[in-house]
Amino acid sequence: MKNIPVDIKITAENKCGFCTNSKCCTYITEELATPRSMHDFDHLLWQLSHADVQAYKDKDGWYLLIHNTCMHLLPDGRCGIYDDRPRICREYTNEFCEYDQSAEAGFDLFFDGYESLCKYVRKRFKTWEKYAASRDD
Repeated sequence: MKNIPVDIKITAENKCGFCTNSKCCTYITEELATPRSMHDFDHLLWQLSHADVQAYKDKDGWYLLIHNTCMHLLPDGRCGIYDDRPRICREYTNEFCEYDQSAEAGFDLFFDGYESLCKYVRKRFKTWEKYAASRDD
């Protein structure tokens, strides 16, 4: 965070101007159907086998987290196409964003990659090893 002059109140209207890491523009999330079966988790393992892909569960559901910086983010952290930005960017609210608190603080479950999810499914499904072995059939 930048040093904020004492006489300035941070609001949703000016908050982005004080953000130094533009974190909200360095990843995308995609809501997932709640994985329930071993097959669902097997598919999620495939997704987390790719570089810079993670997954998490929070109070709203399951999400794929893809770390990939927006191509329109300028070196100073501003949007290079602000006037023509996509609707999802226009609708984004920063009332409470990662400037206020890291997103990770709200995660119920977080999988930073294949190995962490694999550990989870082995615990969740007692017959995971048998299922995994049957994938080769």
